[in-house]
Amino acid sequence: MIYSLLPLWILLTPLTAALIIFALGEERQFLRIVVNILAAVFKMVLVGIMLWGVERGHFFGLTFEVVPGISLAFFADGFTMLFLVLSALLWLITTIYAIAYLEHAPNRCRFFGFFSLCMAATMGIATAANMFTFFIFYELLTLSTYPLVVHRGTAKALRGGKVYLAYTLGGGALLLLGMVWLQSLGGGQHFVEGGTIGFLLAEYRWQLQAIFVLMIIGVGVKSALIPFHGWLPEAMVAPAPVSALLHAVAVVKAGAFGIVRIVHDVFGVPLVKLLGMAQILLIFAAATIVYGSVRALMQTDIKKRLAYSTVSQVSYITLGIAMGSPLAAMGGIVHLMHQGLMKITLFFCAGNLAETYDISRVDQMNGIARRMPWTMGAFSLAALAMIGIPPMAGFISKWYLGLGAVESRHYWVIAVLLASTILNAAYFLPLIYRAWFRQPTIEWPRPSELGFRHETHLGLLIPTLITALLALSAGLFAGVAYSPKSWVEFIVRGLVM
Repeated sequence: MIYSLLPLWILLTPLTAALIIFALGEERQFLRIVVNILAAVFKMVLVGIMLWGVERGHFFGLTFEVVPGISLAFFADGFTMLFLVLSALLWLITTIYAIAYLEHAPNRCRFFGFFSLCMAATMGIATAANMFTFFIFYELLTLSTYPLVVHRGTAKALRGGKVYLAYTLGGGALLLLGMVWLQSLGGGQHFVEGGTIGFLLAEYRWQLQAIFVLMIIGVGVKSALIPFHGWLPEAMVAPAPVSALLHAVAVVKAGAFGIVRIVHDVFGVPLVKLLGMAQILLIFAAATIVYGSVRALMQTDIKKRLAYSTVSQVSYITLGIAMGSPLAAMGGIVHLMHQGLMKITLFFCAGNLAETYDISRVDQMNGIARRMPWTMGAFSLAALAMIGIPPMAGFISKWYLGLGAVESRHYWVIAVLLASTILNAAYFLPLIYRAWFRQPTIEWPRPSELGFRHETHLGLLIPTLITALLALSAGLFAGVAYSPKSWVEFIVRGLVM
């Protein structure tokens, strides 16, 4: 019974933290920090226990019937644990970063309350055992992240929040329509390896095709598949910790997570292929990869360049799933973890630049590595990993995607991966060159003049260095037990291709 309740405890930990933080109010800063850190650490411990159990074959799950035939259900499988470990680890690191980033900002109680609610929603998505549960927390994620996007309260922030809501609520409506339609045909919505609705193919072929399109668009909005990606660059008005959260942990990963669940655990890969949907999904993923990279190359704002990079990079996950081979699935699913580590590092670095020297544009980066060598060292590592320089994390993802393309005979995908790599280099290498080799165009104040003993606040620098080292280690130690790549091998062994 204790085991079965673990998914609920993991969900309730950030939810309880949110309620306590809202109750504390604005002035009790120290106590709020303690609650934030303790909740994040406690959740890490719970996730670690459940990871140990899942690896040894223990079952974790519980169900609450809402009405006959519809229930809130939670469970944990290998894919759940990958998302939970990513979320729990990066929540703890981002919490430390956000405490330092917002040290003198107003409305911190509201920020950290919704920050914890966002994590509760992410935990609900990760542990959902059926589409109904997934949908409830998917929409809660939209509502809990909106106050974070508009946190600054400026006209630009409110405009970005409006665009964010329009896209994500619209996507949620399409997802719900697809779910209800599937339920009306008698199809189950529980997550089961290989899917559960293949028996409907003979009688309801075109309906299943329409339902698949509706559901994939519904989650494709959050994962920023074109043409549903427009909210992501607009949401960059949010503070840096929120941007990091949106890109590395919560929103875009929830969308990618949903695509994997729908393809593998609702429809099943064989049915998706029989419906002719796998090739369409593959084409959209490939187009998004190239389009996002081209648009990133055109951006002069650092955070927008990173945002379009996310549009491109997250679609590697969809690309791997759509090819329908074990090796491709490995490349796509492991990229869920790898991209999170790389991208959160880049957004932390962007936040450090903005907070310390008010640098937000590419042309302001000339020579900044002379003032911020550790920050720009972390940025350079993460950027090179994104490009796919071996043996870093991005290389591991692309290597298995390439092998999967050969295995599934989608040889043209290799050209997409090569084009993406070249474009990644084209929009990241000039930033590295500017920072390390260009002469500064202005004279920045020294850290001591800004009140820092080091290049920036240690609360901003240490989380950045930790995530950079994690991104490096995920590639260097890909072959060791419990590395993201090794865990994804465990997951893929259970998938029905």
